[in-house]
Amino acid sequence: MLTDLYQLTMMQGYRANGCWEKEAVFDLFFRTLPPGSGYALAAGLEQVVGYIENLHFDEDDLKYLSSLNLFQKDFLAELRQFRFTGDIDAVPEGSVVFPYEPLVRVKGRIFEAQLLETALLNLVNFETLIATKASRVVAATQGGAVMEFGLRRAQGPDAGTFGARAAFIGGVKSTSNVLAGERYGIPVSGTQAHSWIQCFSSELEAFRAYAKTFPDQCLLLVDTYNVLKSGVPNAIKVGLELEKEGHRFLGIRIDSGDLAYLSRQARRMLDEAGLKQAIIVGSNDLDEETIWAIRGQGAAIDAWGVGTHLITSKDAPSLGGVYKLAAEGEKGIFTPRLKVSENTAKITNPGIKKVVRFYNREGKALADLIALEEEEFNSPALTIFDPVQTWKRKTLEDFRTRELLVPVFRGGRRVYSLPELTEIQKYAARELDTLWGEVKRLANPHRYIVDLSAGLYDLKQKLLREVNLGLEEREG
Repeated sequence: MLTDLYQLTMMQGYRANGCWEKEAVFDLFFRTLPPGSGYALAAGLEQVVGYIENLHFDEDDLKYLSSLNLFQKDFLAELRQFRFTGDIDAVPEGSVVFPYEPLVRVKGRIFEAQLLETALLNLVNFETLIATKASRVVAATQGGAVMEFGLRRAQGPDAGTFGARAAFIGGVKSTSNVLAGERYGIPVSGTQAHSWIQCFSSELEAFRAYAKTFPDQCLLLVDTYNVLKSGVPNAIKVGLELEKEGHRFLGIRIDSGDLAYLSRQARRMLDEAGLKQAIIVGSNDLDEETIWAIRGQGAAIDAWGVGTHLITSKDAPSLGGVYKLAAEGEKGIFTPRLKVSENTAKITNPGIKKVVRFYNREGKALADLIALEEEEFNSPALTIFDPVQTWKRKTLEDFRTRELLVPVFRGGRRVYSLPELTEIQKYAARELDTLWGEVKRLANPHRYIVDLSAGLYDLKQKLLREVNLGLEEREG
């Protein structure tokens, strides 16, 4: 039932018009990268798998649909036994991906494939968006740890929890979200609120009470009253007391003010007091651009708490992925299909496709080709060209290739082993290492090459000519 109404009305229409058994291939892809980003990190496949494996209509669902007075009884009876029986291929979570590349490819009865559109877009769009944002935030710290603190500002519980999972794929070290920690095994972290400090008669008393309660995890919030005149001096007193008792003082968190200046001064004070091992955590509506700027000003921050801007991807609140028909057929024989638009960016790539990534011998990604499924690239040299500005060409030599799409379902049965989340995070880090630094720049990144293969380009042009010829004949 996590679907748009028109998916169900189209399904009934397919059945009523006798074409519900027709086979179809749909591609899920996005057209543009989030602003400022040179890449995206695919995420959400585990949730897609869970959705497919549990996809059914129960009696309460059917009762509700019947109450809408839109659906015929024989259609509702068909929904009662609905299960997905087709094939799904997808790029593994953590893969670096680019516009127009199929992230998920669905093949099956159009009656079944149509229903998947809304849920798959919901799951893949959001987690891919947050994983991408998180990877940029992590990159801005240049080796610093990032703690995801976004649950309270997320767009609902699911966004907070799935977002924490996606952020971990993007490289954050921990989350404040306890449910995400329990469900996905993400390390959880946190300090105390300003209300804790305010509940005691003095800041020093509040710090000592917290240290007594958590002597080996004591990270003190120092900006409730005055960072340098009160918070840090009181934290130093408590830290030295803990160290004298045989505990390790963890450090401090600064949540307001000029983080660059305050952290430098706090670092000096901690070091002079003999607490050189104590870390400084910075927070306060941070994003990758702010972190980059603060670091450039010499901030002495070891770890970063990032919430609102990460969990909502505030500068790019949606990915804009789409789910488009690429081919239809009967008995395994498919005919490519093309969507034409006055907006050239919305003209789709027809046929059953794959994505091939080309690497040099050092493992750096050179370019991607969106190609027809049957195409092979075994020659020692290959000239690729921009599908819009076709005079722009590049010859690849001494390369190796990898196909990004992997089988996930065959005949409705899962054939893919879901990796642990920690393995996905490691895979994402390796994927990012294959990109040149210019592509990963936080501002004005270099555009990574994604071209159409010669076979796909020729097919697309042929279908466009046929469409235009048909229009001309009708007008004549």
